[in-house]
Amino acid sequence: MITHDTESFLAHARSLAPDFGPATARAAFLVAPDGFALAEQSAADNRYMADAHAFDADRAAQQHRELHSALSGIVPTICFAGDPATPDALFPNNAFGTTAGRYVVGRMRHPVRQREATRADIRGFFGGVLDYAEIDLSTQPHPCELTGALVIDRARGIGLCGLSERCDEAGARLMHEAFGLRATLLFDLAAGEYHTNVVLAVLAGRAVLICPQGFADPAVVDAIAALYAPHAVLLSPEEHAAFAGNSIALSADAVWMSATAQRMLTDASRAALAAAGFAVRGVELDAIEAGGGSLRCCVGEIF
Repeated sequence: MITHDTESFLAHARSLAPDFGPATARAAFLVAPDGFALAEQSAADNRYMADAHAFDADRAAQQHRELHSALSGIVPTICFAGDPATPDALFPNNAFGTTAGRYVVGRMRHPVRQREATRADIRGFFGGVLDYAEIDLSTQPHPCELTGALVIDRARGIGLCGLSERCDEAGARLMHEAFGLRATLLFDLAAGEYHTNVVLAVLAGRAVLICPQGFADPAVVDAIAALYAPHAVLLSPEEHAAFAGNSIALSADAVWMSATAQRMLTDASRAALAAAGFAVRGVELDAIEAGGGSLRCCVGEIF
């Protein structure tokens, strides 16, 4: 099923058992922020990006190393070298994604990001080292920025896909097929939002963080919250602005977000996450957040 109809999606999704695959990744990959700088093309539709003078490449590199170290204590985590010609490549989950036995290459909207999909080393790792089959969407015309646009419940095989300039409906259908999903809900993001994973996070298949202001239709928020009740955490505008929605669970017992987001969490949000069985872990990433993304954007998952 792939649909805009929230009622039919909710009814079908509720019937799906959590037997699609592991709820969290078995490993992760990063791309170093070498040459970290403002990408003018990306800034055209990413309101979270700072002005050029706010970019601190040295601080971003140090924070990225600290992120690598922190995540390596949870799952095996590898880091590919960056490239000054691809200043947004430290957000690799938009260009490369995996599911059981295969990897997907996304079609980025902006030419500066389309270069990321051509990297022979990353393709060689997935195809040659892991022996994953390749699904290459990068040369077709429809933008589909993988798990930036498509938030996936890996336990049940459910996709939640926000449409924007970074992902159109045809691109969403291609991703639905590439990841072999059972059901995908399509919806419009609010004006000014560029990626779903900034406003929504599914945590180990059993809880969800939602930034209601990031959705064009409140009915979509209601449907997603109903699907994950009682563990649906609705974040405030302040938590949203601090990237609390850009979070990830790499194990069953912890949710990772930037330290800025962690500090902004309300007592109610912390209590709701604790009730769902999640401790909150934070890493300082303010320099990286100047690039318009946060912790979740930095993490590619290997399933």
